Amino acid sequence: MASLFAGKVLMTNREEDEVETERELCRALDNKVLLLYFGSGQCPRCRSFSPLLRDFFLRLTDEFYVERAAQLGLVYVSRDETGEQQSAFLRSMPRRWLALPFGDAFTRELELRFAVAEVPAVVVLKPNGELITSNAVEQIRRLGPSCFQSWQEAAELLDRNFCLAEDFDNSVRRSITDPIRRLKYRLDKKKERRQEGEESS
Repeated sequence: MASLFAGKVLMTNREEDEVETERELCRALDNKVLLLYFGSGQCPRCRSFSPLLRDFFLRLTDEFYVERAAQLGLVYVSRDETGEQQSAFLRSMPRRWLALPFGDAFTRELELRFAVAEVPAVVVLKPNGELITSNAVEQIRRLGPSCFQSWQEAAELLDRNFCLAEDFDNSVRRSITDPIRRLKYRLDKKKERRQEGEESS
């Protein structure tokens, strides 16, 4: 998938860092289903859809919801009127999102390549750049995170966490209550940090 953006610059969300070297692009995009989100923070339809997409993405990639992140990447292709509007919109979205820089000419090229006429539009691509779905907005609205499984099968993703058979014999068995204990541990850690902050002030 990095080949689609070869020679281009992508921005990491909420930071001014650029992801432009081939190695960084490969790490961010390869062996993942890629969503190209064509949208705008000012478009009323986008404003109603973007929270759904944010939730969809987080439920598949955030460790709070899943034990291991789904092989999913997202690049925001802006139709915002100013760079400030794009930045303001991205600040409300997950940190793992990438974005084309505001005003990048490649935006128009992508719109033409994938026949994007109106926003919001979510183009779903295989890791090799082949099209899975030309616009998944309704699919995401209707099915939520469950539609990722069909994309994953269509993309024939290699499981990054492949284990040899003997690895399972040595694996630590987790109890049914493990997710609750991990959540409690996370909350306890936050409470300790807050108390330390109060004591130091």
